[in-house]
Amino acid sequence: MYSPETLVAFERAMERLSGVRALVVGDVVLDRYVAGEVQRISPEAPVPVLLQTERRAVLGGAANVARHFTAFGGSAVLVGLIGVDAAAGEIGRLATEAGLTADLVADTARMTTVKTRVLARNQQMMRIDEETPHVAAGDVRARLLAAVESHLGEVDVVVMSDYAKGTLGGGVAATVAALARAAKRPVFADPKTEDFDAYKGATLVCPNVKELAAAVGLRAVDDATAGEACRRALDRFDIEAVLVTRSEQGMTLLQRGAAPLHVRTRAVSVFDVSGAGDTAIAVVAAGVAAGLSLPDAVHFGNAAAGIVVGKSGTATVSPLELKRSLGLTSLHKPMSRSDTRELVAAWRAEGQVIGFTNGVFDLLHSGHIQSLEQAAEHCDILVVGVNSDASVKRLKGPSRPIQDETTRARVLAALDVVDVATIFSEDTPRELIAAIEPDVIFKGQDYREDQVVGADLVKARGGRVVLLPLVEGVSTSSTVERVKRSG
Repeated sequence: MYSPETLVAFERAMERLSGVRALVVGDVVLDRYVAGEVQRISPEAPVPVLLQTERRAVLGGAANVARHFTAFGGSAVLVGLIGVDAAAGEIGRLATEAGLTADLVADTARMTTVKTRVLARNQQMMRIDEETPHVAAGDVRARLLAAVESHLGEVDVVVMSDYAKGTLGGGVAATVAALARAAKRPVFADPKTEDFDAYKGATLVCPNVKELAAAVGLRAVDDATAGEACRRALDRFDIEAVLVTRSEQGMTLLQRGAAPLHVRTRAVSVFDVSGAGDTAIAVVAAGVAAGLSLPDAVHFGNAAAGIVVGKSGTATVSPLELKRSLGLTSLHKPMSRSDTRELVAAWRAEGQVIGFTNGVFDLLHSGHIQSLEQAAEHCDILVVGVNSDASVKRLKGPSRPIQDETTRARVLAALDVVDVATIFSEDTPRELIAAIEPDVIFKGQDYREDQVVGADLVKARGGRVVLLPLVEGVSTSSTVERVKRSG
């Protein structure tokens, strides 16, 4: 898909991402998730009753943009407004846990912005917003801009994340852009106002289709109208480039004096679009700060957005995930134990349920497929451990395996239901299970729970064991015997 020169540029940028320093200014949000199951309708009113099973909070808005930089191993300073309340304290704690430097300005006239999403079986039922979306008063505005100015010398790039909650209103966004330009720092803006001159002087403004249509009076329904809408934006506003995110159609970039660049979406499946815009602007900005041209950085952002929409809730992207999506690491290549552990840790930090199963998988058959499909229904991420050739010989004799370990692992990694395939050399997967710490472990119903290797490790962490039904009469050994008889 990409030229060898582009892939080299991508590789170099990936190596530099961990050194990128960002200043993120904008509306800080606390995203709360209340999850459970609905099994009945309330007798008090015709509404579903949610039996709550989980409650969690993550950084949202500008804070979610900032944590994309730390997810890559870089650093970020977060500047925004908060209230004087419990939610502000929660944001401070989460920011510290995410490795952010939070220079947040308390405003006694506002409440901290909180979005609470209520979910049943991962489907959003409703959202409750708590906010005070007004422009900051003069003294608060002055403290906000002083915080921005104090950090400009420490960073490589500035990102403005506007959620129309007042932080960037009243001329703050244009002032931040002017300060960034004076400091010779590129500045990227995710807008919420139809007047893009609010971000005057920005290196890039990144609206979605609806926001761009409100600004220029033309909706981007295809490549031609997307290019024309972007041209109108450059004609009308004092910005250097515009990048419109077009959902399942991808993105369109227009720079002054250049032809439109249309980049197709890389999403495999769409689970949750919340935070996709945060991901796009953060990763494009990080790519430019890491030395990419703006068009190449857009490919970075597009790949990252395609990953994050496949996750539940507000999420970030790990370097390994981005490498895989860009083709720098084969999707169908078995992963090392250390890389598997790194990916799993990133997924777990986002609240994903990690499942694990293992086997030889010498000749993949319908029984294997059914078990893997059933396992995938019980978790968000499925990791499959594959016995090495040496361990198979020790367990099954010198005539096995029929296929080598890399082939077996690659076939598994190519399946939609498998997220990672990794080879282990020990006779049992116990050490691998200890390394990746899955939440659920799967085995066939021909085992008892007390016979499942690693079950004690998983249960000690609060996890569980699921025994899956078998397909009668189907096995690798029986297939090998039929082949021998037919020969």
